[in-house]
Amino acid sequence: MEHITLDGYGEAEVMRLVTGPRPVAGPGEVLIEVAFAGVNRPDIVQRQGSYPPPPGVTEVLGLEVSGRIAAVGPDVARFHAGEEVCALVAGGGYAGYVVAPEPQVLPLPKGFDLATAAAIPETFFTVWTNLYDSGKLAPGETVLIHAGSSGIGTTAIQLASALDARVFTTVSADDRIAPCLELGADIAVNYRTEDYVARLTEATGGAGVDVILDMRAGEFFPKNMQLLATGGRMVHIASLAGREVTLDIGLMMRKRAIITGTTLRARPVAEKGRIAAALEAVVWPLFEAGRIRPRVDRIYRLEDAVSAHRALESGEIVGKAVLAVR
Repeated sequence: MEHITLDGYGEAEVMRLVTGPRPVAGPGEVLIEVAFAGVNRPDIVQRQGSYPPPPGVTEVLGLEVSGRIAAVGPDVARFHAGEEVCALVAGGGYAGYVVAPEPQVLPLPKGFDLATAAAIPETFFTVWTNLYDSGKLAPGETVLIHAGSSGIGTTAIQLASALDARVFTTVSADDRIAPCLELGADIAVNYRTEDYVARLTEATGGAGVDVILDMRAGEFFPKNMQLLATGGRMVHIASLAGREVTLDIGLMMRKRAIITGTTLRARPVAEKGRIAAALEAVVWPLFEAGRIRPRVDRIYRLEDAVSAHRALESGEIVGKAVLAVR
């Protein structure tokens, strides 16, 4: 099969299309003939050498795919060869074939094509477990989503809005405001030109924000603490603005704040399976009713993975980019 390999770590040009052996489905796994693979920020971080795959996982990039099941391994009960699916994988998506544990495989939502379905797993698994498992976001609460025009951001805005939260977001440029509002954000703030803490403090009548989903950290952290409501929850999933932060312990105690962070890739299959089941029960009906849909900004050929990474890194993409493998 064809797949993308890395000639070392560094800029996008270290990626190269090569031919190698096809994987084989083991017990409890399905072999997927990949049609499309999602492109995500963690792929870039892995390419740069800072996000190695878990032990035993292929070093081929790619954390989400859609396609047709080519074969199933022993003990697979739900899926059969020939079915169209999407799946979360721990690696190997930038390839003609990939294996996925059965609990991380989901049927395509009714009415979805394979290109759109490939943009679901990584961001929706991540947003669900962080906003709803860790953040305990409830209907009627307020939520601030940083990096609103990113893949995670566009997913979180839609999902939180559809599940009856009041949604705020920050973006890095004025031309990102309108897309976020169209996806369901109530307020979108360009943090480079406006004080988002002051704007959202006013918008909440001084109460602050119940849940903050943060991908930036660094200098954003003390601002987030200032904005967080009493009893609020702040969930970190990346540190694009810096890994070291300054925490005012007294402020945290006065606000009775819960500060946490998560990663997804190395979690056990059973845990990812529980997230998949929640998505199928709650989010799939929203997809099929037309209330939410992944925002696929661009589709590239597998051999153009370099261009896809460059576009994502430069901030050109609003939402998701996917690679067409076939």
